[in-house]
Amino acid sequence: MAKSKGLTKEEIGAMKEYLHEKNAKVNDENAVLAAIAKMKEPDRSIAKRVHTIIRKNAPDLSPRTWYGMPAYSKGDKVICFFQNAGKFKARYQTLGFSDKANLDDGNMWPSSFALTKLTAKEEEKIAALVKKAVG
Repeated sequence: MAKSKGLTKEEIGAMKEYLHEKNAKVNDENAVLAAIAKMKEPDRSIAKRVHTIIRKNAPDLSPRTWYGMPAYSKGDKVICFFQNAGKFKARYQTLGFSDKANLDDGNMWPSSFALTKLTAKEEEKIAALVKKAVG
């Protein structure tokens, strides 16, 4: 097994953002919109649309940032989050769900979804997932 080289600079940056969020209590829609505004395209456009879909279909979830990413929580528990591709130099954006999301389906189910483009079909799937997650 290869020896771990430790955290990447992107992971260290995310941890610093998380510590800042915990200490500053910066968990509101303005923080989410500011995080989205810092993203490069196409991340920014997809994040804006995902934010709108979540706010419309799960109004009980509170927007906040989580490791510097847009996230949506119920109380202090993150239910779902958006990870932009640029944050960790990935090839796609990710819509992720925590273990607090009600997505259970038998013994195995997906907890994150790769996004490369949003059409009406994907938007419908996101809306349904978010509704189920908070249901």
